[in-house]
Amino acid sequence: MRVAIHQPHYLPWLGLIDKIDRCDHYVVLDTVQFERRGWQNRNYVVGRAEPVLLTVPVTQGHRTDRILDKYIDNTHKWRRKHHTALAEHCYRNAPYWDDYAEEIARLYENEWKRVADLAIATTRLLLRGFGITTPLLRASEIGDLPGTKSELLARICARTGADTLVSGSGAKDYLDAEILRDHGVRIEWQDFRHPVYRQHSRAHGDFVPRLSALDLLLNAGPDALRVLRQARAHD
Repeated sequence: MRVAIHQPHYLPWLGLIDKIDRCDHYVVLDTVQFERRGWQNRNYVVGRAEPVLLTVPVTQGHRTDRILDKYIDNTHKWRRKHHTALAEHCYRNAPYWDDYAEEIARLYENEWKRVADLAIATTRLLLRGFGITTPLLRASEIGDLPGTKSELLARICARTGADTLVSGSGAKDYLDAEILRDHGVRIEWQDFRHPVYRQHSRAHGDFVPRLSALDLLLNAGPDALRVLRQARAHD
């Protein structure tokens, strides 16, 4: 059984959606330290010229705050700003904007309090749009597991009954395969291949990669999952 274990990301990029699609379970790693200038509270979407970075403001707190304990600073009008950016400036003319506009609007009508809850909601929205049914479980719901990095991931795999951890190649620098093997878990490297597709606001040959997966969904609609998996077929 394959499992993906990853921090929650706001409007996650295609690499994370691809990883979740490869797995039997996705564990949201919300028990680790919040990363300042990371992706838990921000991501890029398409812009008329350069990509637009949407950032959810967070309270100061402490450097050791866990993701699940990190609060959104709702003194800023970020919800209106983000929805306006998507609905009026970035994707108003996207082929499938009308198909998802109502659900996106409902997302920003909710006054979110915690970063993790918002990030997970955006992930669920995208998974529904892509038609991916991989079950999602929060690490904080599994229980208080000891260990850091490879030891923690191994214990999460054991707790969920997984024998295979699907991981991005960026983790090769810190994942300890021996520790995982001691827990009966092997590593399967994702080797993500980014699909190239028609972006409504870009000229042919001017493709912008590494945006939120929302970009592919709003440009390809019901064909988005096929486009994502077709790129993977060349692995």
